[in-house]
Amino acid sequence: MAVSAHRIDLNADLGEGVGDDDAMLTLVTSANVSCGFHAGTPRELLDTCRGAVASGVRIGAQVSYPDLAGFGRRFMDLAAAELTADILYQIGALRSLAQSVGGTVDYVKPHGALYNAIVHHEVQAAAVVDAAGTAGLPLMCLPGSAVERLALDQGLQVIREAFADRGYTPEGTLVPRSEPGALLTDPDEVTARVVSLVASGRLTAVDGTVIDVAADSVCLHGDTPGAVEHARRVRAALADAGVDVRAR
Repeated sequence: MAVSAHRIDLNADLGEGVGDDDAMLTLVTSANVSCGFHAGTPRELLDTCRGAVASGVRIGAQVSYPDLAGFGRRFMDLAAAELTADILYQIGALRSLAQSVGGTVDYVKPHGALYNAIVHHEVQAAAVVDAAGTAGLPLMCLPGSAVERLALDQGLQVIREAFADRGYTPEGTLVPRSEPGALLTDPDEVTARVVSLVASGRLTAVDGTVIDVAADSVCLHGDTPGAVEHARRVRAALADAGVDVRAR
């Protein structure tokens, strides 16, 4: 299933206290704003929400395991009820901050280890879907994942996501950050990948396999080395290709 060759959303993980949020907010159309469980102080989250509102960028709640020490990149075997409560807490906090500066929270995106866990972990995937449904928000997730299937079964809107700067396995999942090929840092490679993905709905996995990836949004990590340059190059290349970059 190919993505539209004429329209795509660009998102970035922001509010984490790393990278250049102000610059990224001029280039992306959706901001996955940290909710404080893996990174970001309340002041940083508020400032990022304010910047997103000023730039006309859609705000999403980037929810995480309670793992400040590990930046949310360590799996936590939480009970479903605990995980659902944690996510609702994070959404509520970010909603209050966003509303205080005239914004709204328009979707939920899990972060780090939680994002990867719910590709296959049925119990935690169901807990995330429960929280998103209770909050009445669409869920940004990996195509073909358990959480996507459960969300669709519950009638939730999903925002299918691809990654500009992460390596893919032949199965369409992300290469773990501890393994070779997990992160793309060359701006030419990142730019070419995004343009090809938007045009064809395909990308190349780390073993050279060409895989189908249906996506409504493409993530450019705000903390990846060269993130701002990547985003600038991608926006320019998409404009040259006649692609409408905006939130769906």
